[in-house]
Amino acid sequence: MSQSIIHAAHRIVVKVGSSLVTNEGRGLDHAALLRWAQEIAEVSKMGKQVVLVSSGAIAEGVARLGWSQKPTSVHEKQAAAAVGQMGLCQAYESAFRAYGLKTAQILLTHEDLADRTRYLNARSTLMTLLNLGVIPIINENDTVVTAEIKFGDNDTLGALVTNLIEGDALIILTDQTGLYTADPRSNPDARLVKEAEAGNASLEDMAGGAGSSVGTGGMYTKIIAAKRAARSGASTVIACGREPDVLARLARGERIGTQLTAQSTPLAAKKQWIADHLQLKGSVVLDAGAVRALRLQGSSLLPIGVKEALGDFLRGDVVSCVDASGLEIARGLANYSAAETRRIMCLPTGQIEATLGYIDESELIHRDNMVLMGG
Repeated sequence: MSQSIIHAAHRIVVKVGSSLVTNEGRGLDHAALLRWAQEIAEVSKMGKQVVLVSSGAIAEGVARLGWSQKPTSVHEKQAAAAVGQMGLCQAYESAFRAYGLKTAQILLTHEDLADRTRYLNARSTLMTLLNLGVIPIINENDTVVTAEIKFGDNDTLGALVTNLIEGDALIILTDQTGLYTADPRSNPDARLVKEAEAGNASLEDMAGGAGSSVGTGGMYTKIIAAKRAARSGASTVIACGREPDVLARLARGERIGTQLTAQSTPLAAKKQWIADHLQLKGSVVLDAGAVRALRLQGSSLLPIGVKEALGDFLRGDVVSCVDASGLEIARGLANYSAAETRRIMCLPTGQIEATLGYIDESELIHRDNMVLMGG
């Protein structure tokens, strides 16, 4: 069997889930954090750069506050996150200091990555920290995040961070030994999937189901995260976080867990940013001719190919391009607002100025600011 893709990777994102960090919700597992710090120190000595994406703030806050279960109200969750983040930072700082490594905390929301300027600033900060030999520890900013701007789970956040720093690989540490053909906890015939292509549709059908009661992500979210990371050319390994010396062994080339390999050509950085938007301001419905032009010819989107504009987007917002059935064909940066688009849709380019009284661009979305999304 060939070596693990982690062996050749230089820049790695490691994501650990709540159940591992908090010992199934009973409070921070300091022994586990110390073990990962030791392994990351060993991996760093191999010349690799590591970013750690860690869940656990809310679960630790719940334990510190003496609550018997995770709260359901947004404000109580945010309060628990604020309390728990203190413990999480202290624990990680102490663990890494024991191995001579400095750490930095970065809390992100979707808005930080959706705004182009903030996205580039976050990237610059992370790259600077890595070049200084510091281990960035990233979590979602649960103290201020709302459902509308939430990543949804830290598997998704791990993939987005991988794309942000153009990482070579994403390692998702979970309480399972990898991806199985069925749930091994209930099906004795379940087999471990040792390797597959990231983005393989059959994997999504195979997974699904809720994760542990502590975390929010099951195997389905991990498969989608691997698919997202593959857009920037990064492969993903899903492995058990309780496996002894798991990170160092992967870095030395041992195959552990499930390896989901990226096959597609990496997207350019700007197009990657466009593709990674989780919430969009609106969409445009295309006619069949425009769908063919985008898919087959890589054309820009002209107003004449648009049948309907949905939402309330502004010039420069990322919008989705869908066919008549609602299937997303592409997404890109709009050159005109939703109100302007409704006035010029179905019209040839030569009528834009006469209709609006001005013309900014001849295309609604230029192909350089567009990425195809499959379908």
